[in-house]
Amino acid sequence: MRMTLAIHNEQYSVHSFSPLTCIPEQVLTQEIYFIGKTREELSVVVPSGLELDSLEQEHGWRCLEILGPLGFSMTGILARIAATLADAHVSIFTIATFDTDYILVKDNKLSDAVSALKKKGYQIIEYDQ
Repeated sequence: MRMTLAIHNEQYSVHSFSPLTCIPEQVLTQEIYFIGKTREELSVVVPSGLELDSLEQEHGWRCLEILGPLGFSMTGILARIAATLADAHVSIFTIATFDTDYILVKDNKLSDAVSALKKKGYQIIEYDQ
C-alpha cells in the first residue's frame, strides 16, 4: 500500500502551560487544535494566528497528515516516517488521533521532509481544505 501524506497550508504553534492552567476558550473554537496534559505540563497546538499567553511557545510548524483512517492493527507507519525524517535531519513533533497521525515539522525543513519522504515512495499532496 502506498502511503499518502497531506501538507496543511497553515502554520501551527506549540504552546506549553502549567498543568493547572484552564484551556483558553479561544483554543476550542479553532478548526484544528490538539491538547495534551500530564502531571507536569499542558501542551496546546493551534494555528499560529492565535496568540496565547503561554509559558513557552514554538512557532513555525507545518503539518503533514497521514491520510487514513489508520486501523490500530496497522503497525510501524509512524516509526518508518519518523526514521525517514530523522535520516534527513528533520526534527518532528507528532500527534495522534483515533483515526490518524499528524507529523509537525518546522517550516524551514518542510522541503527537506517532502524530498526525503518522496524518495522513500510516499505520496505527498496539498491538503484540500
